[in-house]
Order: sequence, then C-alpha cells, then structure tokens
Amino acid sequence: MTAVINKMNLNRLPYKILLCCCMMLSCCAAAVAQQRNDKLLNRPYADLRPWHLGFSIGMHTLDFSFTHNGFITADGEAWFMEQPDFSPGFCVNGLLDVRLNDYFNVRFTPGMYFGNRVVKMHDMTNDSWEQQNIKSNYVVLPVDLKFSATRYHNVRPYLVGGVMGVFDVSKKVPREPLRLKSADFMLTAGFGCDIYLPYFKLSPEIKFCFGLSDILQHDRPDFEDDPTGIKFTNSLKKATTQMVVLSFYFE
Repeated sequence: MTAVINKMNLNRLPYKILLCCCMMLSCCAAAVAQQRNDKLLNRPYADLRPWHLGFSIGMHTLDFSFTHNGFITADGEAWFMEQPDFSPGFCVNGLLDVRLNDYFNVRFTPGMYFGNRVVKMHDMTNDSWEQQNIKSNYVVLPVDLKFSATRYHNVRPYLVGGVMGVFDVSKKVPREPLRLKSADFMLTAGFGCDIYLPYFKLSPEIKFCFGLSDILQHDRPDFEDDPTGIKFTNSLKKATTQMVVLSFYFE
C-alpha cells in the first residue's frame, strides 16, 4: 500500500513540471523571435558589472513526500497520509548577484514564500478519512551558482543550482494532527533565460527544490493526555518537502 501511495505522488509530478517548462520555453521563444533581426543590443555592459541588485516575484507549489512505517493502533487502525492536490503559493525575493567571470555568478536571493498544503489521512482498516490544512510562511535563504551560456542578441539561457535554508515563521496550532519543524535544508536546481530589455533585464526561471531533512515533529508533548491524537505522527517514519518555483527576476 505504501508503494501505491508513493506512486500516486510521483505520477503527479510530470504534469506540474511539463506545465512549468512549457511556460518557460514560450517566454524564451517569443524573446528570440523578437530579437532575431534586431542588431541593436540592449544593455550591452550589464553582465560586466562586478555585482548588482534586483528582485523577483513568482509562484510555487509545495509537496510532501511521506514515508510510512506500517504502524497499527490499539484499535486496529492503519493510517496513510497523502497530498492529493496542489495549491499555488506566492513568493517574493531580493537579489544580490556577484560576477565571478564571463560565465559564472553567485546569487543570494533571500525572500518569503507563502503556501498551503492539504493532507488527507486514510484509515485503510475502516475506510475513513480525515484531513489537515497546513499553512506555511517560509523565510528562505538561497545561495546559487549560475552558469550562463554565450549571449545571443538579447537572450542568454542559463542553469542554476545551490542550497537553500528554510525557516517556517507561521504560528503553530495546538493539537494539530501533524506538526512540522521550523527549519529545513534543501538542494536546488533549475534553469532560466535572461532577456535584455532597454531599461532592465527580465529573467524567468524554473527551480526545483528537494528537502533533505525530516520535517515532521515526532515529539508531541501536547498529546500526553490524549494518546490517540498522536496516531498520525506515529504512522510516519519521516516526511520531506518538495517544491517547484516559477520566478520572474528584474535586474
């Protein structure tokens, strides 16, 4: 049963990734079509600055990856958790970009991510359902290495990868079935395209984030007087976060 649920989670990812990639390719194709016959370079010295500032706005989706342990309660209940749907969230970031050479830059993009996840709990024994709405307000501290291709007219594609510290500053609700830790650490990888406009540089970017730590809080002293309330936490070995972020940088 665990394998079936994990397979359901994996089957949703290609549709999400395909949609984001199509949006990115459409933006780049439109920019190339507009600049193909244009000999004038916008902002020709923009990439020669030793450092520069910017900001981004965008949207993201949050996903859980649950690992179950087969726990069965004293009443014979076997609970399995899943996140069947995705809710788009909003994100805003600042940007400090430091040039290393013609092709590599280091980017520091602190920001805020606001998101929501609905987790459904299924008792496989009695075929009953419960659900929990988990809201997250993340302070993120990403550090990325950016590798850019050679500029073609007013378009320059790039790859980006790095690490990101994540801190949840949302208020914790007492006695919620699942409670998350306040800190997480992620690996990030993505791609984007710099589009040089007359007055600024626009960079649409897709980034994939993979949590490395177990974010489930297993120690629940708030359930000491209600042992049955911890059955959902006891049913999970660990829970990790996955994230897809679509950002538009203005530099």
